[in-house]
Amino acid sequence: MSTKTKIQGGIGHEHYISKLSMRGHLIVADEPLDNGGKDAGPTPTELVLSGLAACTASTLRMYADKKGWDVERIDLEISIRIEKTDTGQISHVESLIDITGNITAEEKARMIEIAQKCPVHKLLSNPIQIQTSTKP
Repeated sequence: MSTKTKIQGGIGHEHYISKLSMRGHLIVADEPLDNGGKDAGPTPTELVLSGLAACTASTLRMYADKKGWDVERIDLEISIRIEKTDTGQISHVESLIDITGNITAEEKARMIEIAQKCPVHKLLSNPIQIQTSTKP
């Protein structure tokens, strides 16, 4: 089974504002002022981490609802530290999840296991192939 998601993006002369569209939604990405941007939107890295946060939260909400658990709220803090190496880089992503509600320690532990099964987590933690080319 395979799925396909398509994003369209572009940039003009304005440093470094990218306009992205998907399914009729529009997002602006930019770089902070200290990187030469205008800070008009999240950075590309922040967008990737946002996707992980949204996917994790939704997956956990669905799971708690399916189980009938009394989960009031799920809050996440996701951060990345990029370590430069002699051969490239290693990205260290940390996901801190705060689950509040009337659930047991065992249920919380199960939810942490489920968090690692969200589609974006799988996308980022499994082998990935990126093919880049130009339009003719």
